[in-house]
Amino acid sequence: QVQFVESGGGLVQAGGSLRLSCAASGFTFAIAAMGWYRQAPGKQRELVARITSGGSTIYADSVKGRFTISRDNAKNTVYLEMNSLKPDDTAVYYCALNLMSPYWGRGTQVTVSS
Repeated sequence: QVQFVESGGGLVQAGGSLRLSCAASGFTFAIAAMGWYRQAPGKQRELVARITSGGSTIYADSVKGRFTISRDNAKNTVYLEMNSLKPDDTAVYYCALNLMSPYWGRGTQVTVSS
């Protein structure tokens, strides 16, 4: 079945960096667009970044210039490099096929202290 395992989160000070990883299985990863999403307490889940099978990317305005999404099809893994982190980036981060997908992992907590 479709599965996602996110890792790499943690506690970091404002201005710091983290690199998230998401290992995917149960589908043909190489031909699938993948996204990173996040959900902060009391807020709806939102798109952070998305990458197509061909490597085209889109980013939420709030993270443009600070976050970079990438993928390694040989490892069935998608990454999110996060730099210049802000307290507003605090959330649980998930990877998924899309926002309406029924398949979600447990996510990884990112906490940015001021």
